[in-house]
Amino acid sequence: MVAAGPAATETELIACARTRYEGRTVLITGASDGIGVQIARLVASAGGQVVMPVRNREKGERVRAGILEEIPDARITLRDLDLASLTSTHALAEALVADGAPIHGLVLNAGVVLFGDRTRHVTGDGFEMHLQTNFLGHFALVADLLPLLIASGTRIVAQVSLAAVQGRIRFDDLQSERRYSALRAYRTSKIALGLFGVELQRRGARDAHDGRGVTVNLCHPGIAPATAIAPPIRAMLPRGVVDAATRHLGNPPEQAALTAVAALTAERPVAAAPSGETTAAEAGVVSADGATADGAPADRASPVAAMPDLYAPSRWFGAAGPPRRRAPFRTMTDPDAAAQLWNAAAALIAPR
Repeated sequence: MVAAGPAATETELIACARTRYEGRTVLITGASDGIGVQIARLVASAGGQVVMPVRNREKGERVRAGILEEIPDARITLRDLDLASLTSTHALAEALVADGAPIHGLVLNAGVVLFGDRTRHVTGDGFEMHLQTNFLGHFALVADLLPLLIASGTRIVAQVSLAAVQGRIRFDDLQSERRYSALRAYRTSKIALGLFGVELQRRGARDAHDGRGVTVNLCHPGIAPATAIAPPIRAMLPRGVVDAATRHLGNPPEQAALTAVAALTAERPVAAAPSGETTAAEAGVVSADGATADGAPADRASPVAAMPDLYAPSRWFGAAGPPRRRAPFRTMTDPDAAAQLWNAAAALIAPR
């Protein structure tokens, strides 16, 4: 039986993904850059119908053409989306709801990181750039789509970051107005995205009925030198240590994308082991023959847990390697903070 554990190859993960997503729709934000391109390629390889919301159509068309060159029968649809604009976010959601087609997987992957720029950038909606692009835009999109997602039984995957292993949400300064640094703003946005996933999973479990409802997993790609994920890590550690890590231990985008695919594929989130780390195979990832890792049919997988799982690289403290299931970072596991953040975000994006 093929299972998507830490030693799983890309081929094995695609086989697992095919069981769940062949002929089904997966929407991936940020799929025209870096890791997002590779997530889209992997889902397309598994026979999934990929929806790519993009800010730059020309760039999106180039990525689509590249995937089609490798996978001629790939089904990829472009949509317009600028997460730094609530108008754009609402417009995409309205179009998807009007279409009425189910969305079986949703990867909240898009993000911005502005390291090296000491200027606090504000979007046209008046929000700090990291907060809106990485978190609030995704929050608004999911909120608008939630009835459709519940009806579709959507698996939602939120792409967080190793930068979120430290820090905390400051509810009295969510937009980093008092003492701005790009690292702090980025970290806040990624912790917020993780807390959003925790609250969304709780609500999904509460609202599930007739076998339908959203389930949520988190993932992070480790240290991926070819993307914007490395700068936050570089900002936290001695330069020599991180330079060596990115040269010798960093995850290339092709491997960094596997954590998102593992998070998409896991049949249902289950409670993490007390140690905080369990292999993805042990977590009940669906195998190529449609069974979970323990051999049970997929429809008898473990009940939905109150807490999402985090799929992260398995080596060098999460910097690199194949995906492994573990507990979410402690910075994003407080259910009270998750509920408070949900309410704060809803108030921020409410019509004025």
